[in-house]
Amino acid sequence: MPVKLRREKGYTLRPKMEQVFSSDGARRQLIFLLSPANASGIRGQRLLGPEAPSQLAQRLRQCGAPLGEVYQFISGLYFRGKLEYAKQFNNPPRGVAGVHIITGAGLMLPETAITLDELRRISAIPIDANNSHYRLPLDRDLFHLSELAGDATDVILLGSIATSKYVTPLLSVFGERLLFPQDFVGRGDMSRGSLLLRCCSTGSPLAYLPAAKLAFA
Repeated sequence: MPVKLRREKGYTLRPKMEQVFSSDGARRQLIFLLSPANASGIRGQRLLGPEAPSQLAQRLRQCGAPLGEVYQFISGLYFRGKLEYAKQFNNPPRGVAGVHIITGAGLMLPETAITLDELRRISAIPIDANNSHYRLPLDRDLFHLSELAGDATDVILLGSIATSKYVTPLLSVFGERLLFPQDFVGRGDMSRGSLLLRCCSTGSPLAYLPAAKLAFA
């Protein structure tokens, strides 16, 4: 039986598509936004403690460590999958970073070095769409990113759409350009992480749907 194709905004979505293309056959420009790791759990507390013994904790107390590495330690499989997938499949406009992490201090790059005090500060800010301490720096960075990327670039959210904390601020800036992996729907974090790593190993990206049609579902 032939596969039925769905068309959204000028590109075709296939259940097992090998790439995201525009209607003229060119590869779409893509930027990824990753939700942060939750530092309030056990692994996060292993870093935040003043005498935490791990090598990563020692680096945080001394010279700092890349945010992406820190969040991989805290979140494990899920964030590792998000970061590796985004690094492999991003396709940003020239001069624009293709992978950004949503934090309590706005958007940050995975390679940004942070210290223990900085990790504590951004982790202490509640990720809530109604929290101005979260929204003001995030909105500032989102509008700046939108200006740099232009209207021809789609933005992929690798994070939850079950609540408003990411979807509301992102939709207010990117609208229909904000997309979400189709195969994330109905999966938990561990399953999503495994899925993303399998995509990296096979070189096959996921299909995406407009986040506005899926949010809070």
